[in-house]
Amino acid sequence: MNETKKRRSLNTYEILLLVLAVISLITVFLNGQGYTTADGKSAKVIGAGIDTFLTAPINGFYDAREVIGFCFCLGAFLAMVTATGALETGINVLVKKLDGKEIILIPIMMFLFSIGGTTYGMGEETVGFYILLASTMLAAGMDPLVGAATVLLGAGTGVIGSTVNPFAVGAAVDAAKGAGVKSNMGTILLMGVILWIGCYLIATIYVVNYAKKVKAGKGSIFTHEQLEECRKEFHQGETSSELTGKQKVCLILFGFAFVVMIFGFIPWASLNEGVYNAFGWSKFLTGAQLGDWYFTDAASWFILMGLIIALVGMEDKSKLPTVIEAGIADMIGVNLVIALARATTVVMNATGMGAWLVQVAVNGIKNLGMGSGIFEFLNYLLHLVLSFLVPSSSGLAGLSAPIVTPIVHGMGWSSETAIMTIVGANGLVNLFTPTCGFIMGGLALAKVPYTSYIAWVKKLLGILFVFIGAVLVIGMLVL
Repeated sequence: MNETKKRRSLNTYEILLLVLAVISLITVFLNGQGYTTADGKSAKVIGAGIDTFLTAPINGFYDAREVIGFCFCLGAFLAMVTATGALETGINVLVKKLDGKEIILIPIMMFLFSIGGTTYGMGEETVGFYILLASTMLAAGMDPLVGAATVLLGAGTGVIGSTVNPFAVGAAVDAAKGAGVKSNMGTILLMGVILWIGCYLIATIYVVNYAKKVKAGKGSIFTHEQLEECRKEFHQGETSSELTGKQKVCLILFGFAFVVMIFGFIPWASLNEGVYNAFGWSKFLTGAQLGDWYFTDAASWFILMGLIIALVGMEDKSKLPTVIEAGIADMIGVNLVIALARATTVVMNATGMGAWLVQVAVNGIKNLGMGSGIFEFLNYLLHLVLSFLVPSSSGLAGLSAPIVTPIVHGMGWSSETAIMTIVGANGLVNLFTPTCGFIMGGLALAKVPYTSYIAWVKKLLGILFVFIGAVLVIGMLVL
């Protein structure tokens, strides 16, 4: 009897370890290659040894320690909210009130996330929304992928079209200025808006069309058994469709917690000095005022709000320590993914491979002696590759902008387009690269297998690739 063996897909951990191994091996072949550091000193690529490879995941934990701590505290916060029953009941009430019009949530939520993306590079901060949106969309007759895509593609398309994002545009402009190239912020803002709105509309249509198919029972990537398992994971079942007074208070506090977190991360000092100064009073919370927060501040805030919500809404408060412990435990797998994703960046930084690759590739394109349009297209392709290796927008900007913008400026072309090439290419790659911690962590929270997400999103990525490339090439030709 012949039986067809089912091909086993690589799991998230195997994918990340494979990427880490490949990058480490490449550095061995590049050992001894020279490059110039950011401060103008000569250096050489150092091949990763066995010790570098073996310790990279541990160093990944250390390098991502603040994000990992944030996720543990977020897990405890979500567990405390869930223990009140307010979240599950609130989702059921929302779905009941929408009465078949749940699809409208997708474009609204994606636009809100995209605003966060274009203004301050909303990324790791979205992790807490994955499980919430995945659970909501599942309760509304769709599947967790719809919720995950709403968060990831919403914020991600905003990042592609960054306008005032200090971690992408700001870092690139500053790096270019350090290399003697001044930028026209009006031109950068115009290109950012075009990329932002265009990518948002394309992605929203793609997600909405998929959501409609799922609601009609014609196209989910999940099997019926997988969806039932997700419902158990998200604690969906028979529950009340009426919120108690205490639960309403808990939901208000829940929403308030996220609003304050978002305000805390927005870099008000660089966007609006008056607003920043007005938040001076908020230092009493964590020692850093709103606008200066990082993940340690947000983690402390979520623990505080979780305890307040639990005290308001939990019936049996003696179970609070057990609830907190369970919430932290739920994040162990997510944090393992984040650490492994960061391990690749650790190896790149330790060996100098990233800086070497940027210099060799950009100078190689320059020496081909081609027109501005062809140069820009090749520059775009180059930064797609570089973004896979260096997923950090500020990290890539610091490596690339001091090299590519003087070349473009010296040729009499648009250095602003060169800056947006770095931003747009990095934003596109950060919609799918496994070296991006919040993608892998967010998908894990939403119970969406990475391989399934890639199979679903690949057509959209192709469309976005063409759109972004066209905008950049036209920008280089006409600006």
